Amino acid sequence: MPARGRMRPLGALFLAALLTGAAAPWPDEPSRTCFFQMLSGGDSFFCRGDLEVIYPELGDVGCSYIPKCHQYRERISREWGSPRVRYPQADKNKKYVLMLVDPDVPSRANPRSRFWRHWLVTDIPGANLRTGDVKGHVLTDYVRPTPPPRSGYHRYQLLLHEQPEHEAITLSPEERVSLGSWAMESFVKQFRLGSPVASTQFLTKYHQD
Repeated sequence: MPARGRMRPLGALFLAALLTGAAAPWPDEPSRTCFFQMLSGGDSFFCRGDLEVIYPELGDVGCSYIPKCHQYRERISREWGSPRVRYPQADKNKKYVLMLVDPDVPSRANPRSRFWRHWLVTDIPGANLRTGDVKGHVLTDYVRPTPPPRSGYHRYQLLLHEQPEHEAITLSPEERVSLGSWAMESFVKQFRLGSPVASTQFLTKYHQD
């Protein structure tokens, strides 16, 4: 499993890239060591509420870059299925809505197809979220993170909302036809979901870039 750390000499470079909106640089990792680079600056502010997103071998990738070593970027985009999502503070007596979106389609510099819907599950019991078991009403099946070549880093954002009681949440026929250019804010407003109780994100890019 990769070691977690901030790799401090790169901190200034990442911060500068985030402030300018450019994709942050990533050096080739040595073959012997595999590091998580944690998010910093504006990207780190999105991570709140201790929401965990757990993939095989990597563990919790929340608020981090997916490292290139051990083919992790390729495996997350081609091999692994949906992650476990754990929210220890979930209320056992409530239900939740989970969204996974990419706001950087086709790229962070030109997000004309924002938001791309990668996963949408409603009616998730709070007891399940405490253990990371995402079971509910699946409105959009999990779609692996697949950034296009030469499009830089993409943010994959998970948002967890408390579901209002007796609220039947659905996608419109138009929304079901397409995953891209999803009006997520309108969806949240329509079903009175309010602000997320927790959110996190991870960044990755095309595995051969």
